[in-house]
Amino acid sequence: MSTPTFPQPNVALSSAELNHAPKPLRLAVLISGSGRTLKNLLLRIAAGRLDAEVRLVVSSTPEAGGLQFAREAEVPWVVFSRKDFASQDDYSRAVFDRCRAAEAETVVLAGFLKQLTIPADFENRVVNIHPALVPAFCGQGFYGHHVHQAVLDYGAKLSGCTVHFVDNQYDHGPVILQKAVPVLDDDTPETLAARVFEAETEAYPEALQLIACRRVQVDGRRVRIAPPVSPSLSGRT
Repeated sequence: MSTPTFPQPNVALSSAELNHAPKPLRLAVLISGSGRTLKNLLLRIAAGRLDAEVRLVVSSTPEAGGLQFAREAEVPWVVFSRKDFASQDDYSRAVFDRCRAAEAETVVLAGFLKQLTIPADFENRVVNIHPALVPAFCGQGFYGHHVHQAVLDYGAKLSGCTVHFVDNQYDHGPVILQKAVPVLDDDTPETLAARVFEAETEAYPEALQLIACRRVQVDGRRVRIAPPVSPSLSGRT
């Protein structure tokens, strides 16, 4: 399979368009595979379209292709293999201890395939993107190709992606935002996956920018998005 490519982001938007955060959001990005979501975030940051900095990349395997993007961007990275830990809790503790050491404010799951136990101090600070419109086609066993095949088998007319906070159940935390895409009559799992991923490249940075701007408020299961701050009141020009 060829390495995925991305269009270069446009020039940096004005503060009025982007609603700049007062300071960059410190991220730890967790990967297991190609790292195409990590690459997309790094491109957005470099282009001034996402007020964030990747402080750390954590991989569940030393073979993850995405580690190359961390090396190229000179981002510190570490590998934690699940087999090296006696339990999920021990594994999770190692991952989040390293995230704390990196002073990460938000942990981004970017194709990370190992289940984690979310500690209390990271409640509503871990985000994930799921390649369907939660609560449809989600939960244990629904990942990658399996999601898109299930959408086609059901005959759904819409699919898409969901950015949500992560709790200790699969694809269950409060939804931050969703983007829908059509399901076409001649779709295969591969063509639908490509269309959904195109939506993901917009949705994930958009959600992280909202978090960076402190516009995301969690009220039980509901996520409320505060209106943007006027540039004249934000303290930045």
